[in-house]
Amino acid sequence: MDITSIGIDLGKTTFHLVALNHQGKVVVRKKFSRKQLLAYTANLPSSLIGMEACSGAHFLGAALRGQGHDVRLIPAQFVKPFLKSNKNDFLDAEAIAEAVGRGNMRFVPIKTDDQLDLQALHRVRDRLVHRRTAVINQIRGFLLERGITFAQGPVNLRRHMPAILEDAEQNITPRMRNLLHTLWQEWKSLNTDIECVSEDIERICNQDEACRRLRQIPGVGPLVSTATVAAIGNGAAFRKGREFAAWLGLVPRQHSTGGKARLGGISKRGNVYLRRMFIHGARAVLLRVKYDTAGFGQWVHQLEARAHRNKVIVAIANKLARIAWAVLSSGNEYRTATVTAA
Repeated sequence: MDITSIGIDLGKTTFHLVALNHQGKVVVRKKFSRKQLLAYTANLPSSLIGMEACSGAHFLGAALRGQGHDVRLIPAQFVKPFLKSNKNDFLDAEAIAEAVGRGNMRFVPIKTDDQLDLQALHRVRDRLVHRRTAVINQIRGFLLERGITFAQGPVNLRRHMPAILEDAEQNITPRMRNLLHTLWQEWKSLNTDIECVSEDIERICNQDEACRRLRQIPGVGPLVSTATVAAIGNGAAFRKGREFAAWLGLVPRQHSTGGKARLGGISKRGNVYLRRMFIHGARAVLLRVKYDTAGFGQWVHQLEARAHRNKVIVAIANKLARIAWAVLSSGNEYRTATVTAA
């Protein structure tokens, strides 16, 4: 059978496979369960197989690669232009088979088990942080109805909450006091869980060579370094740091035509969590940059003199992302640029 490319539309329990020949004609159109699919592909000669980069794609990609196939994961938005007419699973698989054979298509590297574990830790921590913030906001909202206020943040809650619960003169009913005590215990439990996950992430960061090299960059700590390694590995999916920064959404939106360039705010595409981590790192750099007299510090000082603070933060995050890609792709240590005398 003449097979040039294969597209597989992934599902939780069912998988749809379409194979194309060198003329682009459909030669195979089948529906499988997971076990049936792996048994079928094991009997096929080495083929080019494409799948959308979605949940379960990394496991199946690694399994098919172990069978000797050339497996490539494609972002879903790049498959959509190849979809013809209405949408169904077989048409999706056919569009994937057409897209995977394009020479200028962008692909997603298959993540290793270590990357998936590290990414899972970050996602669990992010969910716990959101829950902790929700509990804090709910406590502050209940107290505001009783005329009690304090500033935002976990530090202020930890400082004021014990005194509020123990003060019998506060305008709080016994029922509300019990409810606030329950929320306070929930907050402490969430805070403990977050600290445990953060310690696990920091332990992995200290053991990983790539993370240790990334931590030498200003504004890059255990969270940013491990999240970067979990997302892009060694950065081989990008040709240059500019592409990585664009993937993070740290570049302006562009809508240009007729030779007229129109640039807007940042695109906010790509990995939302990783972009947020780089933005937080940029804020830390901006706070400490007054003590930096090297080349990076000079660049930030000059930028801060002519641009708004928020633009400066985004520009710093963009540069940090490009430096991080350079460190990962080259395997070299971060070197601080020096300022030469005039």
